[in-house]
Amino acid sequence: MTLQSFPRLMIAAPSKSSGKTLLSIGLVAALTKRGMDVQPFKKGPDFIDPRWLTFAASGRECRNLDIFLMGRDVVFDLFIKNGANADISIIEGNHGLFDGQDIEGGDCGAGLAGLLQVPVLLVVDCRGFARGIAPLVRGLLNFPGGEHIKGVILNNVATPRHEKRLRAALERYCELPILGVLPRNPNVVIDERHLGLEPVGEREELGDRISVIGDFVAENVDINAVIDLANSTSPHDLPPPAVESEQVESQIKVAYAADRAFHFYYPDNLEALQRQGVELIPFSMLQDAKLPDVDGLFIGGGFPEMFMEELAANSSMMSDIRLQVDRGLPVYAECGGLMVLAEQIKWKDRTARFAGAIPVDIVMNTRPQGYGFMELSSSGELPWPDVGRSVRCHEFHYSKVVRMGKGVKFAYKVNRGFGVDGQHDGILYKNVFASYAHIHAASEKGWAEFLASFWRQNWINRTK
Repeated sequence: MTLQSFPRLMIAAPSKSSGKTLLSIGLVAALTKRGMDVQPFKKGPDFIDPRWLTFAASGRECRNLDIFLMGRDVVFDLFIKNGANADISIIEGNHGLFDGQDIEGGDCGAGLAGLLQVPVLLVVDCRGFARGIAPLVRGLLNFPGGEHIKGVILNNVATPRHEKRLRAALERYCELPILGVLPRNPNVVIDERHLGLEPVGEREELGDRISVIGDFVAENVDINAVIDLANSTSPHDLPPPAVESEQVESQIKVAYAADRAFHFYYPDNLEALQRQGVELIPFSMLQDAKLPDVDGLFIGGGFPEMFMEELAANSSMMSDIRLQVDRGLPVYAECGGLMVLAEQIKWKDRTARFAGAIPVDIVMNTRPQGYGFMELSSSGELPWPDVGRSVRCHEFHYSKVVRMGKGVKFAYKVNRGFGVDGQHDGILYKNVFASYAHIHAASEKGWAEFLASFWRQNWINRTK
């Protein structure tokens, strides 16, 4: 098929922490404020940036794209499915434009831009640069994949004099239009923490901050020129999108934790589960006294360590989770979900008792214990994944399991990454399946089918 020419643009940078997220949020907010229907995307397996972009886009869910995890065809499908009916699609890159797993660059930001024929708007952190900005940008333009860079935004510009010197250097040595200059402004800084940016939704005023960022970008970037750049794409031959499986009639109810402490869910995963007949019922681990009346439980990732005291103080919820597990309720948990199922967590001089549904203790560390892409294979304890097949996924956790009681088995062998102990991941205890691995349903087609059957089969066993 031929992909019709619809406006699309990638925001990228020479390296991380250059201003990609700030510019992406601001552009999405500014374009949405103009009345445009903006579809945001995020390269990589990130959870936090997509929530900011979703919020800025007034309801369109940000979708993750990653060639290493999903493969080229799946990335095509997700991009076409979600972007073709929008007024404009904005892809926020990750790390540096040329950073990826493939030494040839096939899975980096430039590789994604080439795959989707997306023009790249480069944002450069100008702190410490004057004339030296020119060789940096010129080097990027001349590197394989640099031909996709079609414009530049200058970020962290100190003074008008600084801007003048930067412009003179780029105009002399680089044939690249400057579409905006972002002056240093402490009022538009997004706070960071150990897992990245502060998540949307933890404080009410973050919505107002998005509006401020949108106005800031609109004032300092030529939005019309950005739209023109996004419209400069041409039709591109792509394989037809995959045919999705038909919706299975809802047969099972599953509660999933959705609050300030737990919100790391890929929209594609939730939708894939719904297509398998799973009715997802949100609840709050912080505010609700007990679980809803359901057939299964899903606890995604998040920041339970930031809410240790609040979670521990909700003793009725912690007790109910433990009671329901003892009664046979099937539970699937990822990362933060694994943590809250533990008996206790320790962070610095603070210790909190959690659900105690699995016999492990957790300690938070100052450095990441698992960070980056993972490759897992089956231990043979579960019917998924097939023995001998590798599963690609992602982990990012500062927590570590420091004590493990009797009766624990593992679903996965770790071929790449760390998981629970460097060799295993996927704790199996009673009817609980808890892992540090974040799996994307689009990259692992059998995940949603297995998980639905996991909840359904355990429910059958429990009620016999």
